[in-house]
Amino acid sequence: MAERQRDIVLFGATGFTGGLTAEYLAAHAGEGTRWALAGRNREKLEAVRRRLGEGAAELPLVEADVNDAASIRALAESARVVISTVGPYIHYGEPLVAACAGAGTDYVDLTGEPEFVDLMWLRYHTEAERSGARLVHSCGFDSIPYDLGALLTVEHLPEGVPIKIEGFVRAGGKPSGGTYHSAVHAMGRLRHSIRVARERRAREQQRVGRKIRGVAGRPHRDETAGGWVLPFPTIDPQTVLRSAAALDRYGPDFSYSHYLAVKQLPVLAGLVGGAGGLIALSQLAPTRNLLLKLVDPGEGPSPEQRAKSWFKVTLVGDGGGKRVITEVSGGDPGYGETSKMLAESALCLANDELPKTAGQVTPAVAMGDVLIERLGRAGIRFEVTES
Repeated sequence: MAERQRDIVLFGATGFTGGLTAEYLAAHAGEGTRWALAGRNREKLEAVRRRLGEGAAELPLVEADVNDAASIRALAESARVVISTVGPYIHYGEPLVAACAGAGTDYVDLTGEPEFVDLMWLRYHTEAERSGARLVHSCGFDSIPYDLGALLTVEHLPEGVPIKIEGFVRAGGKPSGGTYHSAVHAMGRLRHSIRVARERRAREQQRVGRKIRGVAGRPHRDETAGGWVLPFPTIDPQTVLRSAAALDRYGPDFSYSHYLAVKQLPVLAGLVGGAGGLIALSQLAPTRNLLLKLVDPGEGPSPEQRAKSWFKVTLVGDGGGKRVITEVSGGDPGYGETSKMLAESALCLANDELPKTAGQVTPAVAMGDVLIERLGRAGIRFEVTES
């Protein structure tokens, strides 16, 4: 890896989140970090580089296209860590994962697509273990706050005891067109996702003598969460549970429940109705295509809208007669903070001393406390209260 031409390559730099990630790297990568922008359109890459200012005038540009296997392979072989912001990942993500797994190159993305993550595990986990590559999905708002927040909660509870954690998320912000398109595609592929998840469960080795489980929960009012809560079936609880399965520190019997929190009951009812309608319309190609036409995938919230956005994740952990409440909070969850989490994850893999891991691993397993410290210095707050 020391012989690689670059430390980090950002693939998808011309997209909305890719551009924000490039801005963050330009400001925080440090002079000793050798990094580059990559994408299929050189003119757009040059425009991004100009936007980064004079300090990035000599930043290398790499032309690569997911439909050109040789270019993707060359990209992976040139870097120690590759960042991918090219979604929907189920359509565009696999070639780069495959190339990184084969080349022994570390890989991070911001996917929230469970089918993609499961499919990549089925196809490339073993190859990545062989090559030494660390394939770390969901390094943005999906699923860093929950995964690292749960890890921090567990570390403040007694060892060797059953542990129960409930996670509550509250957030304010506007999604980008790319996020909307990924969500519609994911909802339209629920049957595929269920089948792939079942195949992964059948192949994964279970830890003997430990019980790791997700608990769906029910809608209710929760004072700690600050309002009404609804079970929230995102990729995030899956990430937390996979970290728990990989790390004995989570105890002999670990359970996790994941909720969306809102202040008013009518808002909760509206969210349920809206989500149900989107899922139903996403099942058929004609209505799914109509939904996709409503928003351009390149659209994103304005700087003013992002400045008003925020998130707070509250994790309540109980174990061994002790209760721990961890709050993870920050600004714009989908873009400003996601680009920060993604970039810091790549810098962590490239520069920091970490546990020896390989294959498809979660952020908590690959980077854990080291990444928590990095993100804390970068302005994302991790606060723990014990009782």
